[in-house]
Amino acid sequence: MIRGILFAVFAIFTIAMIVATTYFWVKSNNKDEKKGQKALPRTLAILSLVGVALFATIPGSFHQVETGTVAVVRNLGKIKGTRGPGTYFDFYMVNSYEVYDTKVQQDKITTSAYSKDGQTMVLEVFLQYQIQSENVVKIATEYGNLDALQARIETVTIEKTKAVMSSAEAMTIIQNRSQFSNSVSASVREGISDDYYVNVKDVVLTNIDFTNEFERSVEDKVIAEQEKQAAITRAEAELEVAKLEAQKKIEEARGNAEAQKIIAQASAEAATYNIVELAKTVGYTVNETYLYSVEGVEREFAAKQAESETTIYLGTKYVIDLTSGPGQDQFKVLVEDYLKYLAYLEKWNGELPDVVSGDDALSIIVPNS
Repeated sequence: MIRGILFAVFAIFTIAMIVATTYFWVKSNNKDEKKGQKALPRTLAILSLVGVALFATIPGSFHQVETGTVAVVRNLGKIKGTRGPGTYFDFYMVNSYEVYDTKVQQDKITTSAYSKDGQTMVLEVFLQYQIQSENVVKIATEYGNLDALQARIETVTIEKTKAVMSSAEAMTIIQNRSQFSNSVSASVREGISDDYYVNVKDVVLTNIDFTNEFERSVEDKVIAEQEKQAAITRAEAELEVAKLEAQKKIEEARGNAEAQKIIAQASAEAATYNIVELAKTVGYTVNETYLYSVEGVEREFAAKQAESETTIYLGTKYVIDLTSGPGQDQFKVLVEDYLKYLAYLEKWNGELPDVVSGDDALSIIVPNS
């Protein structure tokens, strides 16, 4: 800004001197003018020359370094130091200023690459970095200028990004985009070493584009997989319904079987009581005893016992004396005829009660129901 103001001031001054010199020079050449007035144009001409000299030297020697930048000063091409933000006076014919931006640089890099299985993809990488202001002389010495350094950083970023993305197949890349973004970031950070004199702020793989044909094939594959999963879900639901129906039928069958068992047991007990009563009726002697579990041991009592936590009633034992009444053979015939009678009436196939036959007696145990 100062340079512009000085240029304007010296330009106005110089132009004014030239105009005044011309005016008075023409005027002094008139015959009516006095001889003493001819010295004025020469003075104005000298002032004009001085103004031209100042215009050509002073404004161009003022250098302003803005905030967020640093300047490398060269004297006849040789680096003699750096300048921070501020205004400086250095004769421009022998001193030059090269300004380097020290703010965070943002670079969007686009490149193409191939996946491991040969699919073409276009990659976009967003890179943020900041030059190290204390090493700006090294940047100027080794790279020449900031544009050259930026070009080198972009080259390294592209090389590292391609190396990472070409190591995997396209479907793997699609399924793990965030993971590959992290891998690209780590690889680029490692590639931009201390030799570049920059601090990497951020590296993000912002976009991955495959060809339209490949993206359509991926979409078709996803749709097919979704339809497959939907079919599996439907099949599993139908199978679950079938299992529930089958379980219901099993429970119903078990219930029917249990009911038949209870009916059969009741019928068997009734038949047993009837046999005992029938034996009494025809003249056999029947002795009754009671079975209990006393502290886990089965015992037999002639009379009923009071039940407790340690005494559990198991059932009644009937002992038919086969030596009494019509005799053993007649009793067997009596029982067979009775069972045939029951089968004829109810067509029952239940099991017979526990019967223990001996030479002198027949034992029948009726369990507690």
